[in-house]
Amino acid sequence: MSAITPIGLRLESLPVTVVGGGPVAARRARLLASAGAQLTVVAPSVCADMAELLRSLEFAHRTEGGLPATWHARGFEPGDLEGAWLVATATGVSEVDNQVAALAQEHRIFCFKGGDPAGASAWAPALFDHEGSHIAVVSNGTSGARPTRTARIRDAIAGFLRSGGAALADLEAAPHSAAAITATDGVSAGEVVLVGGGPGAAELLTLAARDHILSADVIVIDRLAPREVLSWLGSNVEVLDVGKRGGNHPVSQAEINEILVDRATRGKKVVRLKGGDPYVFGRGGEELDACREAGIRVTVVPGVTSAVSVPAAAGIPVTHRGVSRGFTVLTAHSELGRLPLAVDHTLVLLMGVSQLEYISTELIAQGNAPTTPCAIVEDGFGPRQRTTPATLETLAARARDAGVQSPAITVIGEVTLRADVHQQLDVNPHLLELGTLQR
Repeated sequence: MSAITPIGLRLESLPVTVVGGGPVAARRARLLASAGAQLTVVAPSVCADMAELLRSLEFAHRTEGGLPATWHARGFEPGDLEGAWLVATATGVSEVDNQVAALAQEHRIFCFKGGDPAGASAWAPALFDHEGSHIAVVSNGTSGARPTRTARIRDAIAGFLRSGGAALADLEAAPHSAAAITATDGVSAGEVVLVGGGPGAAELLTLAARDHILSADVIVIDRLAPREVLSWLGSNVEVLDVGKRGGNHPVSQAEINEILVDRATRGKKVVRLKGGDPYVFGRGGEELDACREAGIRVTVVPGVTSAVSVPAAAGIPVTHRGVSRGFTVLTAHSELGRLPLAVDHTLVLLMGVSQLEYISTELIAQGNAPTTPCAIVEDGFGPRQRTTPATLETLAARARDAGVQSPAITVIGEVTLRADVHQQLDVNPHLLELGTLQR
């Protein structure tokens, strides 16, 4: 039996190195960054989640004085460990990971090693928070250790604390992996859970969403879903990024449907994690239909829709007595059609920053006053949240002048006069460079 000592580490302001740019490395990087460590990433290229993390850390450094993050866009070199207090390696190339682990031991640096717990000197815990405490379950690091087992114990303890004890009694009766479940009555042994992730802030997830994420075998994630949750996952969890950006859809909806069905028919629990709500322009209905046609069990977990929450983050109520009696939510990527006038009605337009010229022209043609107040809210609940006020006739010009970037929501109507308009922020060129990475 491997002898380990579970301890807490204070990594605040201490240099740490992550070797690798894929999803597993990104999860380790998020864990270390959330502890306040000064992060250095070494990888020729980075996945979408790592890019998002680096961008947010750079933004926090420029605007709030947070610690800067460094990305060396190249392969690993021995000097990359100099000065590090902790290293995580997850390149997917065993020769490189072995080299990093050996050098770490030589220099007395503790090392997370993705996919090889027996070859590591430190192990990332399965974490959850409860009433202000961090509770962690740590593997013993032996070659036979199962990350799924560690995650299931974590989930059982969490359930015990929330429910008063029933969860732990059922732990030993649970199967050791999702693949051990057998199918009955023509229904696949796996399942798909369509989870609404809200506007991107992990604290706005529902309890049901959190529980399903923590017990998932596969996460199929969108660009605007809360990326922080990936740091909660064990290295055994498969993460598939199917996010879209600016009209670029690297994974089609048909392919996403196929992924959900394929993984579930292998006996996996698949969480389809979306931004906002699955049924508000999230194509959740299409995914549910595809899974049901294949005999897959489907659960839908509603999320906080960005159509309401992002305006609220900027101080804008979509309805307000004496100002707006109702609201309409549209995606700006489609034809607007005939809409209620924004006199006592609020229009909320999701996406479509590039369509603002057409939108404003069309709405004025429908009878809305050119002076109708508007607001564009960027990156609601994110590190670069910003509100740009305008009128219907100046909407497109104001967006261009301010350099508005997606994700952004446009709100049209008198309620926007209640917005908390903050000082405009300059976007650092480094952030724009990271933002061009495909998701």
